[in-house]
Amino acid sequence: MQLPYKLLFISTPVSVIGTGLGGGVELALFNITQEMTRRGHQVEVVAPQGSVMQPFTVKEIAGELQIPVQNQTRNSPITMPKNSVLANMWEYARQVQTQYDLIVNFSYDWLPLYLTSFFNTPIAHRISMSSWTDAMDNIIEQVAIRFPDTIAVCTQAQAATFKFEQQCTCLLNGVDLSIYQFCNQPSNNLAWVGRISPEKGIEDAVAAAQITGIPLKIFGVKQDENYWQKTCQDYPDAPIEYMGFLSTVELQKELGQCLALLVTPHCVEAFGNVAIEALACGVPLIAYSRGGLTEIVQDRKTGFLVEPDSVQGLVTAIQRLDQIDRYACRQQAEATYSLEALGDRVEQWLQNILNNSTQKKSIL
Repeated sequence: MQLPYKLLFISTPVSVIGTGLGGGVELALFNITQEMTRRGHQVEVVAPQGSVMQPFTVKEIAGELQIPVQNQTRNSPITMPKNSVLANMWEYARQVQTQYDLIVNFSYDWLPLYLTSFFNTPIAHRISMSSWTDAMDNIIEQVAIRFPDTIAVCTQAQAATFKFEQQCTCLLNGVDLSIYQFCNQPSNNLAWVGRISPEKGIEDAVAAAQITGIPLKIFGVKQDENYWQKTCQDYPDAPIEYMGFLSTVELQKELGQCLALLVTPHCVEAFGNVAIEALACGVPLIAYSRGGLTEIVQDRKTGFLVEPDSVQGLVTAIQRLDQIDRYACRQQAEATYSLEALGDRVEQWLQNILNNSTQKKSIL
């Protein structure tokens, strides 16, 4: 099938776009939409009612939001609310599927994976999380085997958490580098960026700030207010400042002036968009050697990888920040994480899926 394509992008059902509660999925959806549109592809984005993704128009779908998988355990069953926005978005996709060459699923949810075999239009799945529940692992594996090339992940480390890692296409992520301004003269502040919830491990960054005495600026949505309050109570002397959830343009202005970004997940994160946003500003990374971060941080060149869950490891790395060249950080972002590089990877992925679909139809 020849370029350009008509693409239908289905957003995450756990949050309204623009709130930040969708985490890295929101940024990835925006960036891929931007780059595919720039390349001449026709893109429609479907998202929960109230979503805003300027300058792009969003097809808003009403319904109750889905429970985030981070709140579930390994053996949790598949559940959906009564008037599920997830089900409603995919019912819309079913109705309009003939208008598109391909549908791209950006959610980490069971339903769209299950529906893949019932749609006539091919469905591509961008899996944003590592292995989390048995039910999800099982359905992703079924799709990966039955529909080759349709499963994409962010990193090889993420893929390695699945039994079917060889069937996964690795896309990485990317950002619009023109938005991120390089800063070579930072102020005496550290940064932490993300949803404030237990799996993100913000308390370790706060503890490191208390030990070093270096102020820590915190950016992100307070998804778990009780967790945030407990962290503040546990480290009353930590020099921290909560900056709120900022737009990308506002965030890069603040982030770029920081000495380093602390990335402290207590789970195996698939990627870590905040890490490449920091690199784009020339900000070194101090991250736990876990998950996708191991493929982003060039240890002792663009930051430091430290032992997971080790506050002392964070402190030691902070004390060595003068060894990192901030220009090297920006150069890494330009070489690997530009929108152009991301677009090449995504476009090749979509071409492979459509080629497989065309071959399958010709055989039938």
